[in-house]
Amino acid sequence: MNILLLGSGGREHAFAWKLSQSPLCDKLLIAPGNAGTEDYGTNLLLNPNDFSAVKAIVLEHDVKMVVCGPEEPLVRGIQDFFRTDNDLKQVYFIGPSKVAAQLEGSKAYAKAFMEEYGIPTAEYREFSTEQLTESLAYLDSIPTPIVLKADGLAAGKGVVILDDLVAAKTEMTEMLGGKFGDASSKVVVEEFLDGIEFSVFVLTDGENYRVLPVAKDYKRIGEGDTGLNTGGMGSVSHPPFVDAEMMRKVEERVIQPTIRGLKARKLDYKGFVFIGLISVNGEPKVIEYNCRMGDPETQSVFARMNNDFVQLFKDLCEDQLDHTVIETDPRQVATVVLVSGGYPGSYEKGKVISGLDEVGGSTVFHAGTKRNEDGELVTNGGRVLAVTSYGTTFRDALKTSLKNAEKIKFEGVNYRSDIGFDL
Repeated sequence: MNILLLGSGGREHAFAWKLSQSPLCDKLLIAPGNAGTEDYGTNLLLNPNDFSAVKAIVLEHDVKMVVCGPEEPLVRGIQDFFRTDNDLKQVYFIGPSKVAAQLEGSKAYAKAFMEEYGIPTAEYREFSTEQLTESLAYLDSIPTPIVLKADGLAAGKGVVILDDLVAAKTEMTEMLGGKFGDASSKVVVEEFLDGIEFSVFVLTDGENYRVLPVAKDYKRIGEGDTGLNTGGMGSVSHPPFVDAEMMRKVEERVIQPTIRGLKARKLDYKGFVFIGLISVNGEPKVIEYNCRMGDPETQSVFARMNNDFVQLFKDLCEDQLDHTVIETDPRQVATVVLVSGGYPGSYEKGKVISGLDEVGGSTVFHAGTKRNEDGELVTNGGRVLAVTSYGTTFRDALKTSLKNAEKIKFEGVNYRSDIGFDL
């Protein structure tokens, strides 16, 4: 079977790593991919949001399965494009429909969904551009910290937590004034929840589901979870505080009503649901949904999955998921992300990367990398590489990841040495 994987980050490198291991995979195409994915297939210079170009590749290469890694094509409706095109509708497509992807594409949609199906989450109010005065008055009535979320996709920058009321009012004014374009034409104000976060991943066909290994990621740039938010500086699986009792609560109170909601709304959903959760005094509450796998959690989660991914996705698309067993590696995993100097602010690209040939005992997933004109491996993004390792405990795994991270060099390289510090 020929397979097309859409995306270019560390998540997609992890997908390519798993898909290429399957004997069912004849040819793997990655669009656009990165310098790491080329080890597992053929990179194609293609924008996943250009649906006509995606179709041309599918037909040219007789692709039978498409796996969509990032959220933007899904929110834009690429699954619907496949479902309604006579030339494409028989292709296995991994990812939800445009409406279903609103679980990630619209914070207001997700909150209303949770409210309707009784899924525990923070209290909230939503305000549109016409409600600025009302929104500012509302901010006066609630305690700090104040959580503001742009309704739409804002490249990971649309969520702010502010301790100062004046700063919150300024941010609200800027958001509703177009700070994030259409993404902040509506803003959700949430109750601040104090607890410890974790991520649960579910593969579903909209009726049946399978729970994947649990992970916890670390967003802030600095040691001890300080500084600016990033796309993710590392992850561990399995976070020890997520015990059997916690997972029982998550499954009964969150996963099952989520699947019931998908079914009740007749949403076409064959793909991943990423559920961002927070444990508040031992009780799980949902922070957000994503309609795809997370990064850098994917690297840790997939490392603990022993399934044939092509067979897994065939089962998903052929409504056989209820017969599928997730095969989990009992070892623990830790992932450390190496980022460009200056990230998540401004940074330079094109820095030569060395030391990968010295890495042992870890898998290195590429994110922001490419080959320059001289064939050298260079940086091509804020998050550059992710070093993933196994261990008896995640702390053992972290030691291996850090030992190998030290061997990788490029100008300005930065990473956190304290992933999992709070566990």
